[in-house]
Amino acid sequence: MPDIDPYILARAQFAANISFHILFPSITMGLAWILLFFRLRFTTSGDKHWEHAYHFWVKIFALSFAIGVVSGITMSFQFGTNWPGFMERTGNISGPLLGYEVLTAFFLEATFLGVMLFGKNRVSNKVHLLACALVAVGTSLSAFWILSLNSWMQTPTGYTIENGVFYVDSWTAVIFNPSFPYRLAHMMTATMLTAAFLVMGVSAWRMKQKVDGPGTAKIFKAMAVMAMIFAPLQVVIGDLHGLNTLAHQPAKIAAIEGVWETERGVPFTVFGFPDEDTRTTRFALEIPYAASWILTHDINGEVRGLNEFEGEHPPVAIVFWSFRVMVGIGMLMILVSWWAGWELFKRKQKPSTWLLNAASWMTFSGWVAVLAGWYVTEIGRQPWIVHGLLTSAEVVADHSSGIMLSTFTGYMALYVFILVSYIATLRYMATKPAASLLAMDQVPGQATHQQPAKGA
Repeated sequence: MPDIDPYILARAQFAANISFHILFPSITMGLAWILLFFRLRFTTSGDKHWEHAYHFWVKIFALSFAIGVVSGITMSFQFGTNWPGFMERTGNISGPLLGYEVLTAFFLEATFLGVMLFGKNRVSNKVHLLACALVAVGTSLSAFWILSLNSWMQTPTGYTIENGVFYVDSWTAVIFNPSFPYRLAHMMTATMLTAAFLVMGVSAWRMKQKVDGPGTAKIFKAMAVMAMIFAPLQVVIGDLHGLNTLAHQPAKIAAIEGVWETERGVPFTVFGFPDEDTRTTRFALEIPYAASWILTHDINGEVRGLNEFEGEHPPVAIVFWSFRVMVGIGMLMILVSWWAGWELFKRKQKPSTWLLNAASWMTFSGWVAVLAGWYVTEIGRQPWIVHGLLTSAEVVADHSSGIMLSTFTGYMALYVFILVSYIATLRYMATKPAASLLAMDQVPGQATHQQPAKGA
């Protein structure tokens, strides 16, 4: 067996961990707000369909939350085992930001999640509604701190360096660094779309299998509206994020577009195979001037090429293709959501079989888009771990290839098992007829909430 570079294995191991972990926060951050919406609709209308939807999806939220917490701990653990130099050099900044996430977000989520799950028959509807709101706020606070740290690593500000160690000059500049607002908005919108298509896809599948309840079509319609709003919004946010990235990380943009030479009026490559050996993109299918127009809003705008960043640009092919996967899924989200809107509102008909099939296939589309976008962000930063200041190779632990390969294999086997089990559990719950799900929600000897009066 060839001796694989431990540095490459350390990167692969962390990539596997973050790829697995991010799947679950991408659901829970959006689903928390959807659950709050369900509770609000029940509270204001008294319609039991919204309450039934809440009780179905809160179980999936709890399962996703639990897996996300455990995998997040493992990810933090790897900072010490595989990347000790990162905390040694940046711990004065990264340590407090990770600590703030635990203190302000995780404790809030963990405390009130219990009320969400077990408090339905033990607290008033208003208290239960408040618990849902606080958990939703907690999930977003968690994203705030994590993305602040990640954005600082992409666009570092507010620091000084003494003897190779980073110190804080301004916490305001560290937290609200140049890319943070765009990255936070982009990620939060992505989580809303991920959750919306998950709920819409499962609802469509239940309607196809004829195990749906009287409120399933209503939930499908609500999620279609949500997707109709957030999918086009993501395009606008993505454009602003791209302008910011061009200003601060031009090598990443050059890799995204497969641009090798600095030029004006750069075409957009729809399809092609970037070749770093020949410094060309083979079999390129191009739209003239489109890349300059998208990136600079000027058809003759200048885009710096990869040849200006020799030795300091990311692997091109994976960044190039990940971006196109992300954009392609985004376009499909717009198409399917607006197709649903056309059928449900313009033609005022029940979802067609074709639409239900399309929505079912899009159930986990958010996962694909989030992973692709995350690869663009993280691989596109290489070779830097703190952009322009600290490389990943400078902070990696000195482990042998054998140790790294064995732990990587173990992580991958565990993650595949958990992911398959998670999807199987979701499928099992979605297969249950509506009547049996309602029976599962009843607790012997306890009455459910009475329908509140409007405005209660």
